Amino acid sequence: MAPEKKNLDRAFNPRSVAVVGDKQQTNYMWLRSVSTFQGKVYSVQIDERELPGIAALGVPNYPSLVDIPEPIDYVIVAVPRKVAPKVVADCIQKKVGGAAFFTSGFAETNTEEGIRLQKVLTEMAKAGGLNLIGPNCVGIFNPSIGLRHNAEQYAGERGVVGFISQSGTHASQFSLVGAIHGIKISKSVSYGNAIVLDSTDYLDYLAQDEETKVIGLYIEGVKDGRRFYQALKEAAQIKPVLLWKGGQTDAGARAASSHTASLATSQLLWDAMIRQCGTITVENLDQMIDTIKLLLCSKPASGLRMGLMSMTGGQSVISTDAFVKAGLEVSPLSSQSYEQLATFFNIIGGSYRNPLDVSSNFASLELVMKMLNILAEDENVDAVAMEVSVGFSRDGRRGPAFWDGLVSGLADYKNKSDKPFFAIVTPAHREATAIEMRNQLTDKYIPSFPSFQRAATAFKKVVEYYHHHSVAEV
Repeated sequence: MAPEKKNLDRAFNPRSVAVVGDKQQTNYMWLRSVSTFQGKVYSVQIDERELPGIAALGVPNYPSLVDIPEPIDYVIVAVPRKVAPKVVADCIQKKVGGAAFFTSGFAETNTEEGIRLQKVLTEMAKAGGLNLIGPNCVGIFNPSIGLRHNAEQYAGERGVVGFISQSGTHASQFSLVGAIHGIKISKSVSYGNAIVLDSTDYLDYLAQDEETKVIGLYIEGVKDGRRFYQALKEAAQIKPVLLWKGGQTDAGARAASSHTASLATSQLLWDAMIRQCGTITVENLDQMIDTIKLLLCSKPASGLRMGLMSMTGGQSVISTDAFVKAGLEVSPLSSQSYEQLATFFNIIGGSYRNPLDVSSNFASLELVMKMLNILAEDENVDAVAMEVSVGFSRDGRRGPAFWDGLVSGLADYKNKSDKPFFAIVTPAHREATAIEMRNQLTDKYIPSFPSFQRAATAFKKVVEYYHHHSVAEV
């Protein structure tokens, strides 16, 4: 049975947090992570050697969870595995909203003692009605209230992307790398071995969460395939859902078993289920971030036909290959577009076929915007992508003013055009400059990518998503 939404709300939106078992050995990683939490924070620690360090952090300490005089909504548990059953009992007695067990060493070790202790925790938590997250996880991240599981995560900001991850590393990386690309979290959870709450429970919760507009999942296995399928199908009808499946190969499945004790499942079954549900499949963190970026910052995609602009002839060739190999189309423009281009386009050193090789026509912002507007109005073009090569250095023949003006012009163009638009910022030998340019584009909500292949792959996924759901609505 799915947990009550009210109880999960207490865990995801706590007013009070207790950290059990944090130590100087790990530089009090958990107490430092929740130092930004807007509610009350308590420590539970019986080792007297740890008490001065906890006091120095300004956190009140108690010998047990039940000794804390106020209700506790969310508990972070970082104790040795043999102590875990005692903490579960205290959580049940205290009637907490949820408890995330960072503690590991259970069934994922495939040892008799680990399997036994996991069974004890499972039976206790289920009998006591405890929302146990994990074990072997890093738990919840809710940046709007400063609840973090990593001291490098941001706080005090509200995003729109929910992320559910069986891996703690992927949960942390998605939040940190995603933020660089302008993707901010509404709520995320790492859930590890999933002995009580599984991905399905969090999917049900985030599907109904008004703050969450897109959901990403990293999954190595599920406990109840039928229930997960139903939850995935229902969630995908409400908002975009992206699924990254770990353990797709035999070797990967063995690694998943030793990571979170997940059982192997046929990849063919996963693929069939995902197609039926209208979920977007991604294969790695980059694809997850790239695709979400387009969903959030680009106009809805209606077709496969690309209008491309490249900075040189060689780039026009490889950009065409990349988009066509991804399943998109790069077809000739309309005769009207060619007539317009012929009035100003310098064909010496350039070409106004599709892609437009604009190397000799990249002399002014006015010409750049003219070419983009022609592509936006072309009846044979469904979406527009432009290469921005910082190999044409800001420090060279075109100074910072030109590039700043280009970013502003692209932002106006993207907002006014009815068609999806995104940029490919190719670094050449200037990676630092490329990062700076991508950051400028991100600040203007313009999706950008470091390669033609990544851009093409992500856009094809978005086109397929909109096509599936438009057909489903008919």
